Amino acid sequence: MADFRNSPLPASRSAAVLELHLTTEHSPPASMLVEGRVGGRETDKLREMLERSDIPHSFDLLPWKRAYTLAQHAPHTCVYSTARTPERDALFKWVGPTDVSEWVLMGRADARLRLRSLDDARGLRIGTYNGDAREEYLQARGFRVEPVASDALNPQKLLLKRIDLWAVGMRTGSQLLAQQKLTGKIVPLLVFHRVKVYLACNPSVPDRLIERMNSSLDEMRQDGSFQRLDRKYEKWTTPN
Repeated sequence: MADFRNSPLPASRSAAVLELHLTTEHSPPASMLVEGRVGGRETDKLREMLERSDIPHSFDLLPWKRAYTLAQHAPHTCVYSTARTPERDALFKWVGPTDVSEWVLMGRADARLRLRSLDDARGLRIGTYNGDAREEYLQARGFRVEPVASDALNPQKLLLKRIDLWAVGMRTGSQLLAQQKLTGKIVPLLVFHRVKVYLACNPSVPDRLIERMNSSLDEMRQDGSFQRLDRKYEKWTTPN
């Protein structure tokens, strides 16, 4: 669903200004539909950044693989919240960071698995989802991953013993478990990586816009806007 921001521009400027298309996934509370409009913690940060930067823009909520692929190939398109990894670094122009993500391995509470390091998970079946940075990270290191189309499917796969572990962001995983009423049945076992997340833009986006957006983000960090938006979602819970 697209969320268009068509602010009027002076005629002398309108021809020279590009509209950026921002894509993301449903990942509450970072990005989600709020009363029919793309919202959430990271969306709010980026929307304010774009308004401060005076850049016309639209938002679209898509499956992650499609959102990510679109930003790779479509001009003037960006995707968030994107983990910046060595494998991805040269593929995009980067704006941020906007947040830090903890990657965690979760497992069934009744399985009583103990993981002291990531190496302890070798040989185990690890659930991920298509196109996710955790899938790329684990595959590159020789782990056995079993991706699905949606991360929301992995808790049930764990309970059915079709996978042994689930690699997920700590906040995302906790929200999915609360939504599916599985808190306590599936538990975090090991934080195996911490990564900064960004707005990743197609290389066609002009450097001047990348610089302007990064400058606006710096202002937001300094004037307390980042902290204000983080606090807004601190106590967010999945609607019943």
